[in-house]
Formats: sequence, C-alpha cells, structure tokens
Amino acid sequence: MSQSHSADAWHRPMVARLASESHRTATALELFFDLCFVTAVAQASGAFEHELAEGRIGHGILGYAMVFFAIWWAWMNFTWFASAYDTDDVPYRLLTLVQITGALVLAAGVAEALEHEDFTVITWGYVVMRLAMVTQWLRAARSDPERRRSCTRYAVGILVVQIGWVARLAVPDDLGLPLFAVLVVAELAVPVWAESAANTTWHPHHIAERYGLFTLIVLGETITAATVAVRTALDDEAALADIATLVIGGMLTVFALWWLYFAQNAPRRLTGLRSALLWGYGHYLVFASAAAVGAGLALNVAHSTGHGHLSDRAAAAAFTVPVAVFVTLVWLLHHRAAEIRSRTDLIHPVAVLAVLASTFAPGPVLTTGVIAAALVAATLGVAARARGGVEHPGSAAASGRADG
Repeated sequence: MSQSHSADAWHRPMVARLASESHRTATALELFFDLCFVTAVAQASGAFEHELAEGRIGHGILGYAMVFFAIWWAWMNFTWFASAYDTDDVPYRLLTLVQITGALVLAAGVAEALEHEDFTVITWGYVVMRLAMVTQWLRAARSDPERRRSCTRYAVGILVVQIGWVARLAVPDDLGLPLFAVLVVAELAVPVWAESAANTTWHPHHIAERYGLFTLIVLGETITAATVAVRTALDDEAALADIATLVIGGMLTVFALWWLYFAQNAPRRLTGLRSALLWGYGHYLVFASAAAVGAGLALNVAHSTGHGHLSDRAAAAAFTVPVAVFVTLVWLLHHRAAEIRSRTDLIHPVAVLAVLASTFAPGPVLTTGVIAAALVAATLGVAARARGGVEHPGSAAASGRADG
C-alpha cells in the first residue's frame, strides 16, 4: 500500500518509499523545484551566448561546463533523494524550499562566474542547497535503519565535499581549475560509495519522469530563443528573410529533439545501480547540450543582424555542435542501451555527421532542422517496419523460421 504524502503532519518518519509503488508521479513540490531551476538554466544559457558572441569561445565553453555542473548536480541529487524518501511533511518541505533559495542564489551568480570567473556567489548558493541535502540524508538515516549506513555516507560525503568547495574560493587562481576537477570527481564518487553500503529505493518510473521534465525545461530555452528571434525579425525588416529561416530551423530542431528523447522507454533501462548511474550521469551532457542549443540559436539570430564577433562558421557551430551532442547522447543512453545491433542502428551516427557537416552549409540552422526532422521520420519508419514484422507472423521471414 502506497504511503500518503499530504503534508497534514508536522513531522513523520522518513521511511523509504517502495521502488515498486504504483502510479508514482512528480509532486507539486518537485514541479515547483524545477520551475525555480529554470532561472538558473536561463542565466547559464544567456551568459554562455554572451561569451560566444564576444568571441571568448574557449572561456565560454569552460565556464558554461563548470556552471552547468553545479545546476545539474544539485538538481539530480534532490531528484534521486526525493524518489526514495519523499515524506512531504513540514520539515521536508521547508528544507526543499531552502534548496530552492540556494538555487536562486546560484542563478544570481551565474553571469559573474561565466564572464569574470568569480565563483563566490554561485559557490555559496550551491553550498546552501547541498547542506540542506545533508540534513535530509541525516533525517533518512535516523528513520531507516536498514539503509542507515548508506544515508550516513551520503551526508558525510556531501558535507566533506562542500568544505572543499568553500576552501576552493581561497586558493590561487592557477589552482582553481584543477581543484574544481578534483571536487567534481569527489561529488560523482559520493553516490557510488554510499550506494555500495545499501541501495536506496529510487523509483524507475518516477526518475524517468523527473528527467523528462527537466529535459522539457532545457529544451524550453530554445523555444524562448525562437520567440526572441521572431521579435527581432519584427524590428529588423532587412534581416527578416534570414531570421525566418533561423526560426523555422530552430523550431524543427527542438521539435525533433523532443521527439527523439521521448521516443524511448527510459524506466526499462534503469534495471540496477550501474545502469542508473550511467544513465543519470550521462544526462549532464543531454541537459547541457539542450540548453546550449537555445544559446546557439539566439547567437545565430544576433549574428544575422550584424551583432557579435564570430565568423559565420563559428556561429553555425554554436548551434550544430550542441545538436550533435544531444542526438549522440540520446542514442548512446537509450538506443545502444537496448543493445540494438542492426544496420538501422547507423541512422543516428549518420545523422550526427550530417548535422556537423551542416556547419558548412549556406543555411546551417535550417539544414540542421531538416536533418533532425528526417532523423525522426527515419526512426518512425524503422519502428513501423519492426511492428510490421511482429504483427505479421505469416510473412516469408516468419515462415522460414517456422520451417526451420
């Protein structure tokens, strides 16, 4: 019997929820949590676009990767914890609101971190989120004796790494990046270490839904960029034709990326800790590339109106490369995970190469959109043929197997 999760009590034991619980969906609090993270994603995408437009490509990519790690990792940790221990009592809600506050502080520091390498604000916002997470894990450790060692390891591991993040603010600039890499590895290692004591009871369908919702958030950044492009087109009649092709290409692309991501059965992939870690960690690049697509589209709109300092090819690559990364990761995480080993499995790699080649096409954004739409059509055709083979056992191939 599933646990009631209305917040009608000040405090209840934080017992583990069943991984087999039926009809498990995202809660209103989780949706509110995601909504507040939209701000951080939008700030990161906008600051990334600004860095690229100013010609600071390497600096922008590195800063974006670092900032987006903080956004993704804080979101991911809350999501997996909530999947196992969402009691929805008053302390749980209050601690989640503290995490949301930390996310807003983090968002306020994104531009300063990306443009001036000042991670002070973003670090304190991140630490606020993570310390609230420590408190949640300690509550779980107290209420769940069976998984107490695992919960305690989470709390201790997170706390130690947060000390490292704060200490990083005081180190010389030339040691900042190496220490960042060390702390990232430490963050990624905490779940592996903690879960080795006892697996928490995360829910595969709930996790898949939560990741899907965040994918919608980051893809929404591209929709926002397309909206800005339309507004720009209305203000600049001379560039109307060019911007129209950018809008069409951008919309085709984001529709196709949405289709490709949700055309898979994610819960079926989450069969154990190893597959869950690979799937969950791999989404860092899925989310980051999806948000970068929006930045790339906005950058190309600005470039078409004579703003920015990038060449035509660099502006095109700002859009085509993140699209290629997104398609590649979706293919690796979902299609290759299903152990598809047929000739049709080449469709995605070929499409990725075509998208990268479109960087050198006359209309790279529109070309990318057409390629992405063609990829969706091709996958639908393959799926239809596969269903046809199953639905018609009297076919020649089926007859041959029966005769054998």
